[in-house]
Amino acid sequence: MNNPIFKFINIRSVVTLTLSSLFFQSCIPTKTVRDEKKDLPEQFQNVASKDTTNSAQIKWKTFFNDANLAALIDTALVNNQELNIMLQKVDMAKNEIQARKGEYLPFVGIQAAAEVEKVGRYTSQGANDANTEIKPGKEFPEPLQNYKVGAFASWELDVWKKLRNAKKAAVMEYLSTVEGKNFMVTSLIAEIADSYYELQALDNKLAILTKNLELQNNGLTIIRLQMQAAKATALGVQRLEAEVYKNTGELYNVKQDIVETENRLNFLIGRTPQHINRDSDHFIEQNIDPIYAGIPSQLLTNRPDIRQAEYELQAAKLDTKVARANFYPSFTLKAGVGLESFKTQYLTTMPESLIYGLAGDMVAPLINRNAIKAAYYNANDKQLQAVFDYEKTILNAHIEVLNGLSKIENLKKSYEQKEHQVAALTNSIEITNKLFSAARADYMEVLLTQRDALESKLQLVETKKEQLTTKVNMYKSLGGGWN
Repeated sequence: MNNPIFKFINIRSVVTLTLSSLFFQSCIPTKTVRDEKKDLPEQFQNVASKDTTNSAQIKWKTFFNDANLAALIDTALVNNQELNIMLQKVDMAKNEIQARKGEYLPFVGIQAAAEVEKVGRYTSQGANDANTEIKPGKEFPEPLQNYKVGAFASWELDVWKKLRNAKKAAVMEYLSTVEGKNFMVTSLIAEIADSYYELQALDNKLAILTKNLELQNNGLTIIRLQMQAAKATALGVQRLEAEVYKNTGELYNVKQDIVETENRLNFLIGRTPQHINRDSDHFIEQNIDPIYAGIPSQLLTNRPDIRQAEYELQAAKLDTKVARANFYPSFTLKAGVGLESFKTQYLTTMPESLIYGLAGDMVAPLINRNAIKAAYYNANDKQLQAVFDYEKTILNAHIEVLNGLSKIENLKKSYEQKEHQVAALTNSIEITNKLFSAARADYMEVLLTQRDALESKLQLVETKKEQLTTKVNMYKSLGGGWN
């Protein structure tokens, strides 16, 4: 390598490469994409504390202290079809990394070939073969056989890091699918918990309607007796009968909702429809544990959908670099070595049968680069889309938490008021029934009191369900469940 000729060649190659780079770089269009914004306030609105205690760090098995619910979630994490489909997407993204990695490594292959060729005698090759002796008195055989075995290699030099950036983009896409899987796990757990609490609420509504129908049927019996004694009219009987029919119809609606909710849960956990084990007797008595929201900046690390959007943005940035590198020339080295002969007995004869070759190519786009420009502009646009998507995901997460915090507080106050309402109306039912039996109250007072009490009890159950589902959704909004 101390030969001055080699030094000259190396220096000339470097100069040529540098001048080519400057020339092509001056012809490349540029498009600036703004940086993403991820500024968040230091604390959540209307929350004075800056405590970093965050309920998202709680494992889901600890967060849900219901054994039946935990069993459903465990089954779903294994059997849910959508989650398993997502796991295959994660695996495919991982395979894509290997594919991209292989593109910037040398491609090496082996080749073995055999052929028979007959050319016309009155052609340049045929006439030449006829007048050429391979040995004294021996011409080329006709037809001519040929045997070849060897190895060949090609390697695209990743001068502009196009291939390495493509591999890094594949890594970002893989990490994005992993976070997408985590977000699906969080959503699946929340959906199962919501359906489970809805099922418990429906059981309680069914029990309330059944008990209320018993009271109304008893009242209907009494008012019929009073009508026979001329102490009540047929109008009162018909009004109370209509109320019984209405509540009986509602009873069947609730039964249908129970069937559909059970089947939805069975679908989520990936099994055929069957009974869902649950404890609905203590639904109303369930305590609503406090939720700790921490600080807004924790959303960036706890929420899988935010991290997914961030990885998508990183991948888009790398794709833009790859698209930009397509304007530069590509350099490829090709080499091969092997043995070739028209007879197998000469195939290993050295050096006569030895063949080898070495070549280098440089290819650069020069005219009609519209397709490359379009791909580059599209990559920039996709990067800007990823910026907006990332910012939108952060904003959405922040708003979800604020809405959840407000809803938890307001539902707590609402539930307290509904408890007082149910207690007052329950007492009024007993009083009205006694007055009605003593003929000191008419059927309308009984009817309206029972209707108000029924509605208040059903609203209390619905509020309790909203409290539980809001707690679950808040856990999801903070980024809990996937870990």
